[in-house]
Amino acid sequence: MDSFGKKLRECREAKNLSQKDLAGILNTSYSVIGKYERDEMIPSIEVAKNIAKILGTTVGYLLGETEEVNIFKDPAMLNRFNDIEKLDPENKKHLLSVVDGFIQALKIKNIAAL
Repeated sequence: MDSFGKKLRECREAKNLSQKDLAGILNTSYSVIGKYERDEMIPSIEVAKNIAKILGTTVGYLLGETEEVNIFKDPAMLNRFNDIEKLDPENKKHLLSVVDGFIQALKIKNIAAL
């Protein structure tokens, strides 16, 4: 299993960010990012969440809890999911009902096309 630091570096490089770039976004020094990547220092939960968000992945991936780099391959889907998460339970229920209905209609349409 890869370490937090190795996964952090892999994701940072995949986004074409230098340690200095990431440090600037996080309002910290690039030496701190280097320490994270060498597993000499562990970020707080809040910092880990920010890192994951910036790099388009999950804290679970960075911690080695899942091998899925990003549950949502499409950033627009991730943004929508985050917006849905902020809705109150009643509105969330209504929205999910609409989405479920749409998906069901597509499935029926695909079956009918066979």
